[in-house]
Amino acid sequence: MARKIFASFLFGFILCTTASAQAQRNIHLELLSAARAGNAALATSLLEEGASPNARNRIGDTPLNIAARNGKLELVETLIAHGADVNMANLARVTPLMAAAYGGYDSIIQTLVAHGAELKRLDRVDKSALVYAAGNGNAASVQVLLDAGADPNERNPEQLTPLMWAAGYGKVENLKLLLARGADVKARDDRGMSALAIALEQKQDEAAKLLKEAGAE
Repeated sequence: MARKIFASFLFGFILCTTASAQAQRNIHLELLSAARAGNAALATSLLEEGASPNARNRIGDTPLNIAARNGKLELVETLIAHGADVNMANLARVTPLMAAAYGGYDSIIQTLVAHGAELKRLDRVDKSALVYAAGNGNAASVQVLLDAGADPNERNPEQLTPLMWAAGYGKVENLKLLLARGADVKARDDRGMSALAIALEQKQDEAAKLLKEAGAE
């Protein structure tokens, strides 16, 4: 009799322990972890189990934001296919499109734009995806955004243009493309500084030379 009671108790304990372990599991956090690892196969499995494609970590990043920032195209496509919001920003108001533009991941930018990513959104420091591509990304990323309809003469509240950002960071190929697509070489920000003045201030000699050749004064 004692043996039966003990066996029953042990079986009940195992069931409770298993249920507790399952209750403690958080598949949404597991998905965020899979995104950080760039593991599309694991992400797919978790999404099929019910993980939210729009789960967020403590700084507001979604799996899509993480995947876009890390250049993981397959993972980006997987998340979008499972309903990820392509415009959901983190706490700094950085969207997946901005994250991809910063990294120069033109294929990801193209994918996001094709699924409705907004071009005109600004983050907490008033930067758009085109500004990130112009100053930190590459010409391929700038071209994808311009082809999608981004304005080469867009201005933020400080009246800075993508050309000015490219000039300040010495992104010569980005400057060439922006100029070819109609960027105003004579535009000035709210300090009265042009792209040329910014290039000279930042000692970007090659950029300054190009801007002078394009008519900057």
